[in-house]
Amino acid sequence: MFIRLKPISFYLSIFVLVLVLIPALVVLPYSSKAPQLLEAKPKKMQQKSVETLSSTLAVPVYRTVEEKVEKVPLEDYVKGVVASEMPADFEMEALKAQALTARTYIARMLANKKDVNLPGGAAVTDSILYQVYKSDDELKKLWGSDYEKKMQKITKAVAATRGDILTYDGQPIFASFFSTSNGYTENSEDYWGTKYPYLKSVKSPWDKNTPKFSQKQEIPLLEVESKLGVGIKDNGLIGKVTNRTEGNRIASITIGGKTFKGKDVREKLGLRSSDFTLTRKGNKVIADTKGFGHGVGMSQYGANGMAKDGKNYKEIVKYYYKGIAITAYHPQEEQSTVKK
Repeated sequence: MFIRLKPISFYLSIFVLVLVLIPALVVLPYSSKAPQLLEAKPKKMQQKSVETLSSTLAVPVYRTVEEKVEKVPLEDYVKGVVASEMPADFEMEALKAQALTARTYIARMLANKKDVNLPGGAAVTDSILYQVYKSDDELKKLWGSDYEKKMQKITKAVAATRGDILTYDGQPIFASFFSTSNGYTENSEDYWGTKYPYLKSVKSPWDKNTPKFSQKQEIPLLEVESKLGVGIKDNGLIGKVTNRTEGNRIASITIGGKTFKGKDVREKLGLRSSDFTLTRKGNKVIADTKGFGHGVGMSQYGANGMAKDGKNYKEIVKYYYKGIAITAYHPQEEQSTVKK
């Protein structure tokens, strides 16, 4: 049956139809039914705020004993590194400086994680090859009844630097550090062969009256000869230093007719420093060393000495790392996050 609509009813129906269809047409391309439109747009890199990254960003750490990857919230990771790498009884400003280096180091590693060949997509291990990291449970076992007191202090130091890192030209620096200097730090190129403009030799006199400044090591003569591939005939001083670095460590030394880099002798013999003298006494070699560690970057005992002299953590890091800035850390959103 044909029904003739009145003119006013016809126009009212058209008006209602338009009101219903237009919103639907506008929404449809952006709904879940049209993912191809979303994918066609390049993903914008969103920067996380300091508060957001503290609770969501995770560090994938390869735990060497368990042989598994553990995702640790960023600030918890920094606390675990500071607690493992620096004595908790150090000055608060030194601990703050260590917190900055720990956070900066991992920020750099996370930014370049694709270049790290570790199991399960880990950015670092928990060993000395990267930064030593211990969990809360491990620290409780290590510190026993002192755990609460020590962790409270470290937590305070980490919180004071929350979200900050060290940068050079806007990028996280290679924030290397070591235990004790020989009175100077080392140019990075003199030890590793790679030049970083902020890792330059500086005086570090605060180390001289510390427990690790001067050490003696006894090494069996046969072990020295075997590891260096030389014969040592006479008692007395071994080798002739032919060159020293700006940081007063051995650049090159001749032993038994062979020339070595001071770094190579240190590493082959397991010496505490590349500022050393070797002396034969019968079937033993006595190694006298000054300083402890590679010598590049921030001296931990030096930082503690500066803190005792009234320097704050900002002054400490800017002394040991030349031309750097302290800036807020803004990781990109595609980096590893903690699952909630």
